[in-house]
Amino acid sequence: MTAPDLAAARADLAPRGTLRAGMNLSNTLFTWRDAAGALAGVSVDLMAELGRRLGVPVEHVVHPTPGDVADAADAGTWDVAILAIEPARAARIAFSPPMTEIEANYLVRDDSPLRRADEADATGVRIAAPAKGGYELYLARTLKHATLVSTKGIPASVECFDARDADVLAGLRPMLLETMKARPGTRLLEGRFMTVNHGMGTPVARRAGAAYLDAFVRDVVASGFVAGSIARHGVQGLSAVR
Repeated sequence: MTAPDLAAARADLAPRGTLRAGMNLSNTLFTWRDAAGALAGVSVDLMAELGRRLGVPVEHVVHPTPGDVADAADAGTWDVAILAIEPARAARIAFSPPMTEIEANYLVRDDSPLRRADEADATGVRIAAPAKGGYELYLARTLKHATLVSTKGIPASVECFDARDADVLAGLRPMLLETMKARPGTRLLEGRFMTVNHGMGTPVARRAGAAYLDAFVRDVVASGFVAGSIARHGVQGLSAVR
């Protein structure tokens, strides 16, 4: 396999001389603010390593949700982002291979007749999920009978569930476990409805950049860089792909 052209990749991924990293604060398994208010997390580590290999500084371009990051792909405001790999985004974003896995599940109230995740797609069941998130896009594509209630962000989904405007709350397992702690009388359904895979993406026209990201992600997964970053930050519920 021919090694990616570093000069061409740098021109694609840092056309202004800086790698502009599209970051979102919604998925705290990847990104959060430390005590000083600076961004930290697995995504920060990966972007720093990518910038180091390209030989350019990194600028964090912060968005509130992954949907906002994806929507900005055509605006030219970021060069590389870490997002859930989803067919609905592939027309605008060229994705690397998967680098991480997160289980997505459902939360219900104890009085729900549902027991397993595969029972949730039923007539009359309302499922709340944040609009344009990876698992919401998956549900929008795959649900056959249940009604999807799309909200603006995770807090709005939780509020919808709390208000009983939804029977089921969809989310990443770590988030749902945290939500359960504050809500006695709720439980997770058995199983999962999907595994969310995240990768690095760049606007689809940047072919040299996409080729470089493909090789970069394969290397940071195989070398243990991704797993090491997850372990160093003590992130629960996020795993490097095997």
